[in-house]
Amino acid sequence: MKEKMLKFIDLNKQNPPKRKTDKRKGDFLEIYDEFINQKAKEQSSRCSQCGVPFCQVHCPLHNNIPDWLKLTAEGRIQEAYQISQSTNNMPEVCGRICPQDRLCEGNCVIEQSGHGTVTIGAIEKYITDTAWEKGWVKPFKVKKELKQSIGIIGAGPAGMACAEELRKSGYQVTIYDRYDRPGGLLIYGIPNFKLEKFVVERRTKLLKDSGIKFIQNFEVGKNKSLNELKEKHDAILIATGVYKAREIEIPGNKLKNIFPAMQFLTASNRKGLGDKVELFDNGTLNAEGKDVVVIGGGDTAMDCVRTAVRQKAKSVKCLYRRDRDNMPGSVREVANAEEEGVEFVWLTSPKKFLGDDHISGVEINKMELGEPDASGRKKPQIKENSEYMINADLVIKSLGFDPENIPKLFNAEELVVSRWGTIKIDLETMQTNIDGVFAAGDIVRGASLVVWAIRDGRDASNQIKKFLQNKIKKNKEEKAA
Repeated sequence: MKEKMLKFIDLNKQNPPKRKTDKRKGDFLEIYDEFINQKAKEQSSRCSQCGVPFCQVHCPLHNNIPDWLKLTAEGRIQEAYQISQSTNNMPEVCGRICPQDRLCEGNCVIEQSGHGTVTIGAIEKYITDTAWEKGWVKPFKVKKELKQSIGIIGAGPAGMACAEELRKSGYQVTIYDRYDRPGGLLIYGIPNFKLEKFVVERRTKLLKDSGIKFIQNFEVGKNKSLNELKEKHDAILIATGVYKAREIEIPGNKLKNIFPAMQFLTASNRKGLGDKVELFDNGTLNAEGKDVVVIGGGDTAMDCVRTAVRQKAKSVKCLYRRDRDNMPGSVREVANAEEEGVEFVWLTSPKKFLGDDHISGVEINKMELGEPDASGRKKPQIKENSEYMINADLVIKSLGFDPENIPKLFNAEELVVSRWGTIKIDLETMQTNIDGVFAAGDIVRGASLVVWAIRDGRDASNQIKKFLQNKIKKNKEEKAA
């Protein structure tokens, strides 16, 4: 064992090198260079092969991380890929965008012992990119075609993960999506410097080549109601995600050049994909030469500030009402943003937006932290008479997402939702109150991580299979009676 593994005492932690800041600020390419084969082997060999692998325990997909690290250290990359993809439908995506510092790497035993974590995310990315490069990733062949069909609403990670698992079992699967490209937030929400779009597009092509049908520009409630889709398919999965931006209700909220995060990011991503985007082309959603203020402290806010830097903004400030230690976003993303010139204005909250017609500035309050709230983080409180003003030509609101009114949108008022607007399901069967209609991902749990959406999609596929198998059994019993 010691010959190949347990080298964390001899070898230091090492991430793939970042591209130089002045280079990466000028484009939207991913910021990390690839591990070379020898470095991937070295870093994998640092794994301590724990009896209880906390990296695996704290991964929502329970990926078998120690096994594929050992195989990588031994140079058995194809076998490492097979184990990696057996529990994860998008390992190349998770390797790039998962907040490993909060999940697997943050709970690594050698990290806790002070030796520095195994760089799990970078190795996962290396394994899967190698598999694509070598041609090991192929469309899957269905052993037995089944007649039953499933309609999946939403082509994001939850919908695509569920579709893949169901198709592997032989079911006929159609994914309906309201956008012109599949991928959801992976395509239009996450910038290229974190996830280049070819990574999503080749995964989508793989699913199409495996027999999954995609219908784009399809709006449930307009093209067909939920009930009409239900009549067409034996089961339905709702996996729309959550897109409704949370508002900040302060004076001046209606001034021009104040936008929700997704509108800003979608415009940028569409330009990167070669689309014509009127609001970007006329300069409205282009940060070039502007004083940009982003309000919020999550990973979406980090995407916005780093996008604004690449669009050559004059200045980029991020307002967050708590301090660095209480920020919800990835520590790694904050560090990357600071390297690229973003100014974080900690312990601040906007009081009012200033301007006659267009935004010209933001009046902000200084904050201080009081007692912890229900989330365990210290609650921010306004400091008396602490107001001051900062310049702003473009304000981006990144305060999180809420569910849209799905029952109304889908012409299915009978569909039961929670008090937060998320779809209510039976937690055991993942079925809604409508027979044969299931739901998974953010539309059930609220805005969360891509890795959780994949997990939910996989879980939903198992419950849908059980439902359809019981349906066949029941039909046979009725015919025999």
